Amino acid sequence: METLKVGELKNKFSHVLQRVQAGEEIIISIGKKGKKIAVLVPYDKYISASPRRIGLLKGKAQCTIKDDFQMSDKELLRS
Repeated sequence: METLKVGELKNKFSHVLQRVQAGEEIIISIGKKGKKIAVLVPYDKYISASPRRIGLLKGKAQCTIKDDFQMSDKELLRS
């Protein structure tokens, strides 16, 4: 997997997209230290990631919500 800085990505964007379309994964980095911030992956690989299994902790953990519990949608989204 190759790492490209943002500037390189800008200059070679069409070519990089062709490589990704062909199945390659590209890491994007930023700054002088080359901090890795993203990975470009083919869309087919992205959508085919295995879905999360529901009920994975069934019988192993529990959660009880009391009747007096109150939280607005906004509070829930902020937490």
